[in-house]
Amino acid sequence: QVQLVESGGGLVQPGGSLRLSCAASGSILSINVMGWYRQAPGKQRELVATITSGGSTNYADSVKGRFTISRDNAKNTVYLQMNSLKPEDTAVYYCNVGGVTTRWRNYDSWGQGTQVTVSS
Repeated sequence: QVQLVESGGGLVQPGGSLRLSCAASGSILSINVMGWYRQAPGKQRELVATITSGGSTNYADSVKGRFTISRDNAKNTVYLQMNSLKPEDTAVYYCNVGGVTTRWRNYDSWGQGTQVTVSS
């Protein structure tokens, strides 16, 4: 099993910044893609950003130039630096990690979610 623990959400004013963290632990042999998704009230969950083991990144158009995803492979941790936040960024943010366990099984794990609220 692979567990994810997220942190860093909260309330911030428009134009402000937040940094989300997600640490993976458990029976991890390897981690391939790490990513962040979000779900606003009444909307479907959507991709925010992903990063591969090689460092290639992908962003939703709505966050390009404002958000930066990064990872620390030694700590099995992925980060999301969010700058110039807008009210429409308000959502529950979920971490997602995929890879292979020590029993050579693929896994696709989700974090519990962390609330980000952008409001004055």
